[in-house]
Amino acid sequence: MLPEWLSIKPASTEKYNHIKDTISSLGLHTVCAEAHCPNVSECWGGGTATFMVLGDLCTRGCTFCAVHKSAKGSQIDAAEPEKLAIVIREWGLDYVVVTSVARDDLPDQGSLHFARCVSEIKKVNPDTLIEVLIPDFQGSRECLSNIVRSHPDVIGHNIETVERLSPRVRDRRADYRQSLRLLKISKELDSTIYTKSAIMLGIGETEEEVVSALVDLRASGVDFVAIGQYLRPSKQHIEVREYLKPERFESIKRMALEMGFRYVAAGPFVRSSYRAGEFFIRSMIKADADPRI
Repeated sequence: MLPEWLSIKPASTEKYNHIKDTISSLGLHTVCAEAHCPNVSECWGGGTATFMVLGDLCTRGCTFCAVHKSAKGSQIDAAEPEKLAIVIREWGLDYVVVTSVARDDLPDQGSLHFARCVSEIKKVNPDTLIEVLIPDFQGSRECLSNIVRSHPDVIGHNIETVERLSPRVRDRRADYRQSLRLLKISKELDSTIYTKSAIMLGIGETEEEVVSALVDLRASGVDFVAIGQYLRPSKQHIEVREYLKPERFESIKRMALEMGFRYVAAGPFVRSSYRAGEFFIRSMIKADADPRI
């Protein structure tokens, strides 16, 4: 039985249904729905969503993730960049998150299509801030460079868990140190782009391992970090070992801020794309771009 602090908020039906219908009519996907995110009611009810490009089939087999898996991904919709840009304009979003499934089956791992999505959104919505949540591209600097050249405002890539548990939680092609290198290289390629990562708790990690993971992220130049409770999507996924109380998340948040992260979101329902671009992050990015703000 779930503890009482893990009660999910009901949706604002009108906005929720509008977003659901719009996404469905255009054949778009959101990680909110595909990954069974517990915040879908809150975010969709508030008029925000995290878009998932490159189809709805992931070529990775991570044991925590509810996204459907296949050795070969879906057919790519060439019009997807334009559709995304139109939806974002219609909803009037000032901050969006774009993520994707892993596409190890493609020569460029989908990085060029991902970058085109970012570029098209910027062209149609020049004032919208864009955060991308990217796969590891098997550590390819070339694929990462494709994303960086499209110049999103934030590049996110999740280490997901502590180093010891990474082989059990993530696909065998993923690697804890490789993910850290990807985040570090993102900063080296363009220091003006913020970087972000996320960690799930409750899988069997120790407090010392969480501290070590946060230290590793800071050493890789990560600006923002999200820390949340792992919730098992089904009995086929890795089990939950512990439900952390909200006070524990607050303690970890204080510790992370003391390490030098510019922003930390921590709590039972926090996910890497939690409430797409919380006000503080939006304000920080705009203030850094214009000191008069």
